[in-house]
Amino acid sequence: MKVAIIGGNECMVCEYKKLCEKYKCKAKIYPKMTNELKNIGSPDLLVLFTNTVSHKMIKCALNEIKSQDTKIVRSHTSSMASLRGILEEHTV
Repeated sequence: MKVAIIGGNECMVCEYKKLCEKYKCKAKIYPKMTNELKNIGSPDLLVLFTNTVSHKMIKCALNEIKSQDTKIVRSHTSSMASLRGILEEHTV
């Protein structure tokens, strides 16, 4: 499963990746606005950490999603517990 994470803490990027690997997910993480956000592709799951991201970045990410099958999950907190709960709910 491919997961794209928008927002979150820059210092937690490695931890987010490790957690996604435990759930057998390949993760792309974008903690801040960059040109790489245009290469988001077609993830199976898009996680938006709304507390640590701008409205402009959310809008850009949603516009870049190519697949209509992408599940979009919004979370106010960008904690590991929050991401773990999202992955448990949306991965099998």
